[in-house]
Amino acid sequence: MPDKRKHRGAHPEDGVLFGPEARPVLVEAVAHLSWLLGHAYALPSALKLVGDRFQLARRQRIAVQRCACSDAALAARRAREVGPEALARGAVHIDGYNLLTTVEAALAGGVILSGRDGGYRDLASMHGTYRRVEETRPAIAAVGEVLADLGADGVMWYLDRPVSNSGRLKALLLEQGSERGWAWQADLVLNPDRLLSEVEGVVVTADSVILDRCRRWFNLARAVIAARVPHATVLELG
Repeated sequence: MPDKRKHRGAHPEDGVLFGPEARPVLVEAVAHLSWLLGHAYALPSALKLVGDRFQLARRQRIAVQRCACSDAALAARRAREVGPEALARGAVHIDGYNLLTTVEAALAGGVILSGRDGGYRDLASMHGTYRRVEETRPAIAAVGEVLADLGADGVMWYLDRPVSNSGRLKALLLEQGSERGWAWQADLVLNPDRLLSEVEGVVVTADSVILDRCRRWFNLARAVIAARVPHATVLELG
């Protein structure tokens, strides 16, 4: 069945799954999963153990997984995190879909997750296809305005080449950037995770694989949502 969604907002059950009564359980589940990861448990088995222990629904398990990390990973990520002043001193490399879907979800009223490392993440899954929604243009604008406010220069967006509609999104990013006078570049790459793990400049992502390997990273999703989507539904699970 084709994806006909016009928004990247909340799931109908999210009010219960992530409501006030569920939040303490989810916080405890994140702590348990983080402990297991720190003691070399494999993620799939550790997540099943924690999910079954707390009787979590599928979306809750996704949220717990995206918010958890070991103490060692947390310390390493914090050591490599940079402040906003770093964006004006060199190239900025953006994990395009990772950032954009989170800001889209925030604008649409979806649940935004704040994990142990402070990174903002959403619950969306593209499954190989990206569909433009009504929040796409406003999300791009919000990101661009915050980057401009921070004096960012040399901004490069990376999009997954295998994901359907990446070419169209690239064209939209360049078009919108040109309209606003933002010196943006965009590229379609086969493996953004590997590239972003190795670049010299500041990386913008909340992808745990990249965060555990990159040289420097900035929490742009958090900055954009705080500045442009103050009404966002942010669930602090860290």
